[in-house]
Amino acid sequence: MPLLLLLGMTRWTADYDKLLIANVDSDLRIAEQYLNRLMAQTGDELTGTAESTAFARVLTAPDLQRDTYFRATREKLGLDFLYYLPEGDAVGDPSRWPVIVAALNGTPTTAIDIFGADDLRALSPTLASQARINLIETKAAVPTDRTVEERGMVVHAAAPVILPGQKGVLVGGILLNRNLQFIDTINALVYLNAVTGGERQGTATLFLDDVRVSTNVRLFEDVRALGTRVSAVVRQAVLGEGRTWLDRAFVVNDWYISGYLPLRDSFDQPVGMLYVGFLEEPFATAKRQAYIAMLAAFVLVLALSAPLFLWLAKGIFAPLESMTATMRRVRQGDLSARNGLRARDEIGQVAGHLDDLLDQVQDRDARLRAWTDELEQRVDARTAELKEANAKLEDTWRQLVMSEKLASIGEITAGVAHEINNPVAVIQGNLDVMREALGEHAAPVETELNLIDRQVSRINAIVGKLLQFARPSDFSGAEESVSLEPVVRDCLLLVGHVLDKAAIRVETDLAPAPDVTIEPGEMQQVVINLLVNAVHAMEEAGAIHLTLREEVRNGVEGAALVVRDTGPGIPDALLDTVFDPFFTTKQGEGTGLGLSISQTLISRAGGRITYRTPSEGGAEFTVWLPAA
Repeated sequence: MPLLLLLGMTRWTADYDKLLIANVDSDLRIAEQYLNRLMAQTGDELTGTAESTAFARVLTAPDLQRDTYFRATREKLGLDFLYYLPEGDAVGDPSRWPVIVAALNGTPTTAIDIFGADDLRALSPTLASQARINLIETKAAVPTDRTVEERGMVVHAAAPVILPGQKGVLVGGILLNRNLQFIDTINALVYLNAVTGGERQGTATLFLDDVRVSTNVRLFEDVRALGTRVSAVVRQAVLGEGRTWLDRAFVVNDWYISGYLPLRDSFDQPVGMLYVGFLEEPFATAKRQAYIAMLAAFVLVLALSAPLFLWLAKGIFAPLESMTATMRRVRQGDLSARNGLRARDEIGQVAGHLDDLLDQVQDRDARLRAWTDELEQRVDARTAELKEANAKLEDTWRQLVMSEKLASIGEITAGVAHEINNPVAVIQGNLDVMREALGEHAAPVETELNLIDRQVSRINAIVGKLLQFARPSDFSGAEESVSLEPVVRDCLLLVGHVLDKAAIRVETDLAPAPDVTIEPGEMQQVVINLLVNAVHAMEEAGAIHLTLREEVRNGVEGAALVVRDTGPGIPDALLDTVFDPFFTTKQGEGTGLGLSISQTLISRAGGRITYRTPSEGGAEFTVWLPAA
């Protein structure tokens, strides 16, 4: 309601202001029409005089009679000056005024012109004195150094005279400076109430440039504001931009709803303004009173309706608030909360239904809690079973994936090894032929031939590893039950020179462990591979810890050999590829088949090699095999 009231008042204010602007626009058009009628009447009367027989006779009469005629005609027509200018007469420089030039060309013309002090003084000293107005400092006007306005704004008319023996121009005019009859007539036309006969509080003004030269605006009670000036904003819009002003404006000492019309002279230059306006204060007071009346009516309606609405609303919202409180208690866990409303209206029925629903909810909650307890017990038991099955499944899946990888790569590797063996055999054969053919002449290139021999042997060794990876069963012997402790100690003797060269110490903790079923040579190959990998990982001085212990996995007894070094370990990002074929952290220094072959050998024996990164750093491989 306040928003609608505000919108209504805003719309009404805008329409009210538009009405005031439209009113002042209409007033300005009336003033403009009066000025245009005055100019047209002056021109018509001057033309009638120029064409009269009395004027024709007086042109040839003596000077005294002519002066008497001109004085009487000027007073009759209400002119401030009247004279005859023969064609070619240099007096007054007729080419100066466009109205005179037009009349000489046969066209009667009337316009507003600005006469200087000398021009007025040449016509009549009285006119020069009437035009002189002292400037008064005015708030909001454009600053100026001038203190007096001596120019005159004149309704300037000229009519052609074409008589036998006489040709020239009859010139007349009305000085508008201090012309109170002119400005009061405009004010009466515009602001006289045709119905009541009273006058509105309006004013009219004629400006020469931005100076009031004729006005009924009061500076004091009985002093007209002649010599005051228009505000800078209005001056720029009307005289500077040449547009009509229709808006509120500050006039001398108060705000007016104002209309300013630019006036142009016979040279088509802006020389002044015609103004009409009325006080804004009475209308602003009326608007304020209307606002107060509307607000008072609104407050009165609100005061009368609010208690009634509140009383009606209480019958609706109180039960709703009670139900809301009940639902809040239920949400907090109090399922025994009830509304307890027994009214027979619609809200009471809703409250009763809600209580019935809460009874059902409480009963179902009790049964659900009982079912939940039983279900949780079953879930706990089933979860334990699933965890165990999932662990077995993951282990089986990893072994299956590795078997699939090894099977696929094994086929490729066997083919690659076979293809490599053929050219290597050709190279070796041709090398032997070269030695036999050269005989003693082979001495100068014996070094190069030996180098080729060594490289061919290296190729054969690599191919052998590939074949061992592809078909490890072809290289293995018969499986037998062995004890891991002597195998480990034999491996330490075999790699002793490697350990001594790298200055690496070995710490052993070989506890009794069950025998396992595996070909001793394969187990020896796995242990040596893990030891050499540890040496390569540490590069410089370090330590290798060997631990042999009994360990049960998934209910199966077995033996676990742990090989832990103090090297940098394996990055977490590579943990899933440790046992992949051709995986190596020393690019260019190995085939990457050692761990993959070792995993294959141990897996075939029913065991598993696992890796972890200890908290103290390094790498730890655990070889687990089931007991024999």
